[in-house]
Amino acid sequence: MNKKILVIGSANTDMVIKTKHFPLPGETVLGGRFIMNPGGKGANQAIAAARLGGQITFITKIGNDIFGRQALQQFLKEGVNAGYVISDPDNPSGVALITVDEKGENAIVVAPGSNGTLSPEDVTKAEAVFAEAEIILMQLEIPLPTVLFAADLAARYSKKVILNPAPAALLPYELYRNLYIITPNRSEAEALTGVLIKDLATTEQAAQKLRQKGIANVVITLGTEGAFAYNDSLAKLIPATLVTAVDTTAAGDVFNGALAVSLAEGLELDVAVEFANQAAAISVTRMGAQASAPFRKELLSAPLK
Repeated sequence: MNKKILVIGSANTDMVIKTKHFPLPGETVLGGRFIMNPGGKGANQAIAAARLGGQITFITKIGNDIFGRQALQQFLKEGVNAGYVISDPDNPSGVALITVDEKGENAIVVAPGSNGTLSPEDVTKAEAVFAEAEIILMQLEIPLPTVLFAADLAARYSKKVILNPAPAALLPYELYRNLYIITPNRSEAEALTGVLIKDLATTEQAAQKLRQKGIANVVITLGTEGAFAYNDSLAKLIPATLVTAVDTTAAGDVFNGALAVSLAEGLELDVAVEFANQAAAISVTRMGAQASAPFRKELLSAPLK
């Protein structure tokens, strides 16, 4: 089974403060411990997938600064192929400021930096990797034209593209038709479809609208409720593994990395989503983004071979 996965996306440094509650406008809140962690949706997903057994190549752009150098060292440490990590001499590395409240919920502000300069030309340099990969995994913390170009290139090689549409953005029709799976969370699905998700019926309605745009498979993540998987033969809520959350940062990224690995290994969609749910559940019991991603041996059950 081909476990080669190409991840295209962002790399950031996360600066995290845990506090009792989020500050209101104009309010100063004294928080607890400050933590600085490697993050960025692309990097989070690449490392999550690598820890779960995928053979990962990562395309991203980092600044020629201490944050970029630390990120590169982390990719190499985690066994990610960093041969297509590009150093941008003109822009700093991306940074995310994250506040985590006592319930484990988070509020995030991102300064994209070099992520905002990842171009179609940068992606073209890795065309040989598209030909070899089983799965192409992307998010929306890099320029949309680059995402469109990469999805089109993947289609030319008949590769399966997973798009995690985060942060939420309106997407052109030509992108939808090149996707194998889209994985919005509740708010992202609402933004993409105009359907207010209140229950299982409205979740399925939103999934139907996304399928009508030409996507073969839809997975809507619903936090503690689990994830709803939908395609021609499946309409199923796969329950979440219940845990006590400490920090939900990167839970969606771990989910997407795990989903890519399980699909690359040939699992059916519902089993793949169950595996991804388990990985995400472990991640929310820990602080940090990449630091929270579990290794394969940690999952409650590991049905993949």
